[in-house]
Amino acid sequence: MRFRRFVALGDSFTEGVGDADPRRPNGVRGWADRCAAALAQHDPDLTYANLAIRGRKLRPILAEQVAPALSLDPDLVSIYAGANDVLRPRIDVDALVAEYDAAVGMLSQQAHVVMFTAYDPGEAPVFAFLRGRFAIYNELVREVAERHGATLVDFWRLREYRDDQLWDTDRMHMSSIGHQRMAIAVLDALGVTHDLEPLPLVPPAPQTAAQRRAANVAWAREHAGPWVGRRLRGTSSGDALAPRYPTLTTPT
Repeated sequence: MRFRRFVALGDSFTEGVGDADPRRPNGVRGWADRCAAALAQHDPDLTYANLAIRGRKLRPILAEQVAPALSLDPDLVSIYAGANDVLRPRIDVDALVAEYDAAVGMLSQQAHVVMFTAYDPGEAPVFAFLRGRFAIYNELVREVAERHGATLVDFWRLREYRDDQLWDTDRMHMSSIGHQRMAIAVLDALGVTHDLEPLPLVPPAPQTAAQRRAANVAWAREHAGPWVGRRLRGTSSGDALAPRYPTLTTPT
């Protein structure tokens, strides 16, 4: 497949959180930037927009990003939405995905759509209890992708992400290694030839039990605590942020 205008929608997953790059808007790069640069190798005139903002739930993503995306006349759209909702105490997964379905239907009338399942949290101590809910959400997302002829990247089945090196220090977002691997997964799912290679893994230094406990305490203080606090206050890490690339630009 060849594309001319690629627009990425979603939350922190697509914004690029965890793939730090202070030279870029919002200080991150991410799989979508990496994917857009690879697509541009096939067509130097390809342009790219990224409307994703960290912390966004599904309904705000649909309300704030779908219409602006369509106004850019894309022929390729990626969308990842719903994972932040699934983490909430109470949700109606069927109603949520029904709205997702309607939005994907609109997008697919104008562009080829790439969708994603959510990651399997079964081995994550904090989120493992939500594994069943994520499994239901993912199966409904698979149905939506099939119904609209979307390309599906099945994150749930990418077992290499069980390696901690593919995750950032916050244990919630992909690392640069993880974002590179996701860009490869997207391009492969689209059937696009590319020269991206997985970034090298470095075996972690062994830790004693005391060091592991200290690392867990530091993670709870620096990442888990603030995350819980924002949810209790009804705020988001993306409240003060604007889309990284709200208009079509040349990817780098």
